[in-house]
Amino acid sequence: QVQFVESGGGTVQPGGSLRLSCTTSLSFFNVAFMAWFRQAPGKERDLVGSILSDGTAAYADSVKGRFTISRDNAKSTVYLEMNSLKAEDTAVYYCNSLPVQGSWGQGTQVTVSS
Repeated sequence: QVQFVESGGGTVQPGGSLRLSCTTSLSFFNVAFMAWFRQAPGKERDLVGSILSDGTAAYADSVKGRFTISRDNAKSTVYLEMNSLKAEDTAVYYCNSLPVQGSWGQGTQVTVSS
């Protein structure tokens, strides 16, 4: 079963920054289409953004210009740099491949609050 291990979450004030990491056991990571998702309390899990194997990234409108996805194929790790954080960014953040694998990691909690 593929494993995803997310880390780097925490509590920050509005306008602050965080950098999330996700390391995976996905055997074909080097060519995998990877993505970050988030799930706020009482809401569905939404796509935050995605990144191709060549590093080309795309983002949801709600985070465009504030979040940056990158990857290190040698470490099977994908990153999510989050700047200018807002209260509405509060959620548990997950990574997965696209198409989504059957398993999910535990996620990492991001709380934006003054």
